Amino acid sequence: MRQRHLASSTVFILLKRQDRVCLIKRAATGWLDGHYSLPAGGVESGETLRAAAQREALEEVGVQIAQDDLSMVHVLHCLSGAEAWTGHLFVTENWQGEPFIAEPDKHSDLGWYGLADLPEPLVPYVRHALLEYEQGETYSEFGWG
Repeated sequence: MRQRHLASSTVFILLKRQDRVCLIKRAATGWLDGHYSLPAGGVESGETLRAAAQREALEEVGVQIAQDDLSMVHVLHCLSGAEAWTGHLFVTENWQGEPFIAEPDKHSDLGWYGLADLPEPLVPYVRHALLEYEQGETYSEFGWG
């Protein structure tokens, strides 16, 4: 019998302000600390992708986003070590509140960057997804070799 591939799901929230995107710097997590990333997180049991994106935006950068204002623009199928997962990149230009570091125990900086001028270091698969999005690609793979 064939085994089914099960992959966890992650959401990434691309807050756009004109030609800039909001990035946060990871800190004190034990994984890629010092690297910039988009606000992101795992989808919880019983949660839709949009609901997860809405929740993660509030948890990580303190902004409220209506689910109807989130548009999925890219799907990333990623292999990290032996773990496969699927990332869903949502974009919005509409939110309530000013983004701030809402989890200071996990992040040390927040800034706005152009896609042509992304900071270093940036989580590699996040850089990949952002560049694919900028090219208009709606699907990509990362880490499969």
